[in-house]
Amino acid sequence: MKFGIFANLTGKGRLNEFNKVLEEAREQAVYCDENGYDSIWYTEHHFGHEGNELIPNPILMGADTAARTKNIRIGQAANVITFWHPLRLAEDLAMLDQLSGGRLDIGLARGLYGREAANLNINADPSNQELNRKLFEETFDVLKKALSNKFFSHQGDFYEFPPSGLKWSHPMSPPSEKFMDMDKGEINKISVIPSPVQTPHPPFWQTIDSPRSIQSAAKIGNSGIFWMPAVKELKNRFQLYKDTASEARGQDVPLGEGIALVRDVYVADSMEQARKEAGEAVLNNYRWVCHWRGLGNLLDPGEELKPGQELTYDFLHPRNLLFGTPEYIVEKIQELKEELNLQHLLLWVDHNGLDHEKKMRSLKLFTEEVMPKFKQETISSSNI
Repeated sequence: MKFGIFANLTGKGRLNEFNKVLEEAREQAVYCDENGYDSIWYTEHHFGHEGNELIPNPILMGADTAARTKNIRIGQAANVITFWHPLRLAEDLAMLDQLSGGRLDIGLARGLYGREAANLNINADPSNQELNRKLFEETFDVLKKALSNKFFSHQGDFYEFPPSGLKWSHPMSPPSEKFMDMDKGEINKISVIPSPVQTPHPPFWQTIDSPRSIQSAAKIGNSGIFWMPAVKELKNRFQLYKDTASEARGQDVPLGEGIALVRDVYVADSMEQARKEAGEAVLNNYRWVCHWRGLGNLLDPGEELKPGQELTYDFLHPRNLLFGTPEYIVEKIQELKEELNLQHLLLWVDHNGLDHEKKMRSLKLFTEEVMPKFKQETISSSNI
């Protein structure tokens, strides 16, 4: 089983000490690299003066991490590609793959917050889902072409690369049919420099939640990243991904293959200690996100919200929190393996308002007392 870190840096009132936030993130990344974690994933959010999400550029975070680590894979959960110019995004991702020696995983998202879209790309406004999806699909199309081909072109509803009528003549750039219309003396293809290390391109992952997004990702071969739902609901979504991917590929895709799951984690010596030290902090994360998403995504199939139901630790904990003793967390991960054939677990350890020392203590407890149970199992299975 693979374990990674979902690194959503947070902290109300920490914008004035952002350098310290970064130093803590570096300590976490180096620790994970040295202790057998498979990946670390950085988020993308903008204009968050409240301090709930502090990374505007996961690619820059990844470059910083690449310079300090040797083995851990570096991903984004995710690049909100509807906010980016697709060619600049392709160049930056290819650079990160080069800087990391081919350790890049590319995470993709459509965007959730209207405040971000309104200031970065109005066509990405999540209140217009059809336009948002259309922009996402075209941006991804450009990105995949740019990272997979020496020369490429694109004509779509939002972008045209290269633009028609672009003349080109330079003695150090001999004309070639590879990228020119020789009769017109015009460029008809372009090349993103550098190319990525991984061929034909780094792996693509997509944060997915709704049935439409799950099916879309599975059809085009993107791996999926899930987060909130409880096990029973997740099983339906994992099955939908499996069925769609199997049909698209013309072969059976095992349940759980191509999927990572984010779970909020806090390991302590007792269940009470976990709640006391990190309960309020994890609720801060959910209070922020559930303002838009609501509580419905935390329900089991067929379950209805009780009148006046509020977001509380007692409501949240049995549904999707890995909060408690090492023994409890091992039991819950084993349930995920048995029910979902989960192969890739991403730990959300940066709970909003939690001291760095407590985060690292919890992470070390997970590393020393939880992770070996599943790493040993993987080794034993590979020797059969």
